[in-house]
Amino acid sequence: MERIIVQKFGGSSVANGERILNVAKRIASYYKQGNRIVVVVSAMGDTTDDLIKLAMEVNPNPSKREMDMLLSTGEQISIALLAMALHKLNIEAVSLTGLQVGIRTDSAFTKARILHINTKNILKHLKENKVVIVAGFQGVDKDMNITTLGRGGSDTTAVAIAAALKADLCEIYTDVVGVFTADPRIVKDARKLDIITYDEMLEMASLGAKVLHSRSVEIAKKFNVKLEVKSSFNNLPGTIIVEEYKGMEELVITGVTAKTDEAKITIRGVPDVPGVAAKIFKALANENINVNMIVQSASRKGINDISFTINETDIEDAKKALKSLSSELKFEDYDIDKNIGIVSVVGIGMRSHPGVAQKMFETLGKNKINIEMISTSEIKISCVIRRDKVNEAVQKLHKAFNLEKIGRKISKAVVK
Repeated sequence: MERIIVQKFGGSSVANGERILNVAKRIASYYKQGNRIVVVVSAMGDTTDDLIKLAMEVNPNPSKREMDMLLSTGEQISIALLAMALHKLNIEAVSLTGLQVGIRTDSAFTKARILHINTKNILKHLKENKVVIVAGFQGVDKDMNITTLGRGGSDTTAVAIAAALKADLCEIYTDVVGVFTADPRIVKDARKLDIITYDEMLEMASLGAKVLHSRSVEIAKKFNVKLEVKSSFNNLPGTIIVEEYKGMEELVITGVTAKTDEAKITIRGVPDVPGVAAKIFKALANENINVNMIVQSASRKGINDISFTINETDIEDAKKALKSLSSELKFEDYDIDKNIGIVSVVGIGMRSHPGVAQKMFETLGKNKINIEMISTSEIKISCVIRRDKVNEAVQKLHKAFNLEKIGRKISKAVVK
């Protein structure tokens, strides 16, 4: 069989009929070169947001199962329209839902994880020389309930299908030309990165770079999927995500990212005894809540405070978890701070270059930006700060690390 290419188009790329036709022409050009094409599509434009708004009007606290049933319809509209557009160009195409593709997930409604993909139906249609168009963001659980993968889930669908098919390439089309050293809407001198490692991209995606969903990068790294992010509005080269490239350690910092959709929860007066933290975070895990940063204060008279950050969408579930623990752990109280942001610097070169933390903290301090929490790994440093200081922090850090010059260096890198 010829090369298999998986292409994913986001909501802005298929926002209206004209854009859908343009996407169809792009797909057709690949198809006519003899490639076998699988396309994963998101819902059109603001469709998902509109459906959520409609659900809130009907019921401010809707069932998660029914939300998945509702939100999955957005992608079904997109795949059918794109198939029609390809038919207009005299190209055989078939649209398939997550169920028809065979995307099996767990039962964590609104944030399900893919367990298995049965490629039999996709391969059947590819052998019939059809373009296969798949509804992103959705699957089914063991009871045949429709599930969704959470925001950005279409990226995950595309990379998972590419991994299952052992595709030659997975292209993620979006409204930007690739991955930048910072959000170009915040930093005017941000530079496009021609190449970036899986590890760096994973950190940047999980820390606020919205160009790729972090779970899709996890899958790409695990199965060594060749991945490229590029714009659906032009033919410029994008950003290639790879395992490693020559000279990568010469680049200390690759990018600065920011998140403004997190909240900080502080539990006060927690008994300072073994096993308490485990009980707290087990209760949160049982509600499928991902915890980002954790800080525990020094013990005072047998008690301490524990602070952690979660996505704002998980606040109500977190309240439920903490309520179930209050009588058992007898902590004093808790508060929720929605006015936080997380700013991070990321770079694989940090492993062998000391002084990054010092420069980051010094830069924030000089600009009177207070640090409330700190989290580190081998290739990233993250700080919780006030939300209204996030954009300024990103701009100052980008300048402090001279990232406006980084793009030229990376563009000369050679993939190993």
